[in-house]
Amino acid sequence: MFRFFENLVDPYAEYPRTDTPPKRLFPFLMQYTRPFRGVFMIATVTSILTASVEIGLIYGMGWVVDILDGDPAQVWDTHGATLIFLALFLLILRPLLNVFDVALINQTILPNLGTLVRYRAHGHVLRQSVGWFENDFAGRIANRIMQTPPATGEVAFQVFDAVTFSLAYVIGAMVLLGDMDPLLMVPLGVWMLLYAGLIRWTIRHVAPASKASSDARSQINGRVVDAYTNIQSVKMFDHHDREMDYAQEAIEHGRVTFQREMRLYTTMDLVLNVLNALLIVGVVGMALALWLNSATSAGAVAAATALVLRLNAMTGWIMWATTSLFRELGIVQEGMETIAQPIDLTDAAGAKPLQLTQGRVEIGALSHHYGRGAGGLDSLDLSIAPGQKVGLVGRSGAGKSTLVKLLLRFYDPESGTVRIDGQDITQVTQASLRANIGMVQQESSLLHRSVRDNLLYGRPDATEAQMIAAARQAQAHDFILDLTDPQGRRGYDAHVGERGVKLSGGQRQRVTLARVILKDAPILILDEATSALDSEVEAAIQDTLYGMMEGKTVIAIAHRLSTIARMDRILVIDQGHIVEDGSHDALLAQGGLYASFWARQSGGFLDLDEEAAE
Repeated sequence: MFRFFENLVDPYAEYPRTDTPPKRLFPFLMQYTRPFRGVFMIATVTSILTASVEIGLIYGMGWVVDILDGDPAQVWDTHGATLIFLALFLLILRPLLNVFDVALINQTILPNLGTLVRYRAHGHVLRQSVGWFENDFAGRIANRIMQTPPATGEVAFQVFDAVTFSLAYVIGAMVLLGDMDPLLMVPLGVWMLLYAGLIRWTIRHVAPASKASSDARSQINGRVVDAYTNIQSVKMFDHHDREMDYAQEAIEHGRVTFQREMRLYTTMDLVLNVLNALLIVGVVGMALALWLNSATSAGAVAAATALVLRLNAMTGWIMWATTSLFRELGIVQEGMETIAQPIDLTDAAGAKPLQLTQGRVEIGALSHHYGRGAGGLDSLDLSIAPGQKVGLVGRSGAGKSTLVKLLLRFYDPESGTVRIDGQDITQVTQASLRANIGMVQQESSLLHRSVRDNLLYGRPDATEAQMIAAARQAQAHDFILDLTDPQGRRGYDAHVGERGVKLSGGQRQRVTLARVILKDAPILILDEATSALDSEVEAAIQDTLYGMMEGKTVIAIAHRLSTIARMDRILVIDQGHIVEDGSHDALLAQGGLYASFWARQSGGFLDLDEEAAE
């Protein structure tokens, strides 16, 4: 039975992806809940039927009280069959209806709706550009991805478990009292108006207060995760107290916003108790007055009393359910600030895969200043022949990394073009572009998975032998075999920790080198590829590096100039422009900026402090 309900909706089914999700709440919810429309309709019907049965039971109780006013034997002879039917209904049909209603909510909607929202939201966020992620806390993004799905599920739960049921119940109560005597509808009607006013007041204030609390929680999460992610810096600079103060500021803001939200609930509860007292006194008092004047039966008084006592018990639940509904909607709205952001860097309409035939790179009038009007690149022109090895040198901030990011299309340039084999990279698919480019970064960050998973990230279909061969080329195989993690996994199965923290900088760099060797892309970018290696290891893999460059177009950024001295060309970039272009020997003979860098080196590193002083 459980499996039937659990499989009514597939949360991983294919769906049309959009680059521009709805920005308003209800269109957003409608888009995500589209696979559940049929289930929602059935849940609405069963919720209404369940409420109708509850009203019917109260009516039946009043009827039983009325038929008891007579000879017991005659009562049984006249009404025995009806009483047996009522008993069977209560024992069989009512539980079946209730379990069907509950199973739709608990087995079909709640697990699958939250899963669907989380899966699709994560997929949407993963499609965002690198620049998009650089503008926010990873912790805050993750927090919104994690808290929005359960909030969406809670919204659905409250709609069908509380709102639909309670509306059907209140309408049924009005009909039942009207059937007994229209006068009984008056106090209930007055109460309904006052109760609706209280709900409206609560909703108007709870939704923004809930969103403020959710924002505050995300801020706390972002600051805490930021500290944990950079725990080495915290410890190295001994800033425990500073981080506590930084976190306390956000935690206190969260406490204050939560206090404001709770004040609303306390006020609501006080007013609700007064309204419920008016409901009981009004309806029961009116029923007693009618009975005293022989205008209604004792069964009607009993039914009216049971009805208002049931409503009295339900009103708090309804109010909490309604406010919970809007509180969760506030959380969804806060999550939408991340999930509903349009994809800021997309494939062009009709984009085709990159057809890489030679590996020629041509850059024309390329400018990008990150929207600041300064820094980055400024009308840069460059042509790299197929198979040519080019080194990039320049001070920090000169534009080297910007050039690489634009080549990988992590950003779109503000002006100018990048072409590979004559194809504008903004007109080809991003996946095909990056599939043809291998990159080793200065910041050799690894996934918190096994060494094997990290290596196969470069080429998932590689064989075990190919993976090990790549690790050997990068001088990584021997130390990998010696790895053990806290769970006892060894060698290539050992996990490397978040961002690879369980490995040394040199070990991480060699794993990332092996990953790129395994990928074997025709265009290779090396961004300080040997910066974390000691001289002995660097010397050991220097031939490997040059070996993996064979037949590839290579762009290598380096401060350690010895690593690029053998390149075909060396480009010196300064303030977004190429100011020198030539071989190592030619640039030394030129006596310009490159020659001054080379002269100042100690162990092959640029003297950045001296440059900055200039």
